[in-house]
Amino acid sequence: MEILLKYFPGLSPIQMDRYRGLNERLRFWNSRINLVSRKDIEHLPERHILHSLGIAVHCRFGPADTVLDVGTGGGLPGLPLAIMFPETRFTLIDSTGKKIRAVEDIAGYLGLQNVRCLQVRAEDYREKMHYVVSRAVTTMDRFAGWVRDNLPEKTGNGKGTGIWYLKGGDLGKELAPFRGARVYPLSEVFSEPFFETKKLVWIPRDSLF
Repeated sequence: MEILLKYFPGLSPIQMDRYRGLNERLRFWNSRINLVSRKDIEHLPERHILHSLGIAVHCRFGPADTVLDVGTGGGLPGLPLAIMFPETRFTLIDSTGKKIRAVEDIAGYLGLQNVRCLQVRAEDYREKMHYVVSRAVTTMDRFAGWVRDNLPEKTGNGKGTGIWYLKGGDLGKELAPFRGARVYPLSEVFSEPFFETKKLVWIPRDSLF
């Protein structure tokens, strides 16, 4: 887990203990149900935990903010972000019950009081959240259709709201309908070869309507 300190040297001992626990508990559950790719399990800190924290490089969630992780799967990116921002409230949703039960167990194991886990389809969830985060669960236009009504106009800090989306490849065509969308190559932050094609997308709420 030392790779996290390479990019986030200010992590506290409590946060590092939780990241180590996340690594261990994800491995435990992944041996029972498929939460992340089995071929990636030996690269869990880099390809899943650090990748999730790519959002934290560009967005500092505040104590009044609420974040919705859609299609959380194994709790990614929601759990790594919840450890990074312990005063921000995170809601992790997935339509698969066994995945949500595993994620709920992991959050409890880590003692995360700022996380709740719900089994629900994205298109059926209606609660307003300041931000939506996800890791490449579908195309951008489809995803935007699922979550646009979950976003209010402003956060509790008066900032604009929107989507932070982790995805790779050529995104030009997918993002064309969204004026104001920004793409941040993660290779500009993380030097490992895995991140050469990985990107972080920001779509402000006003671009969705």
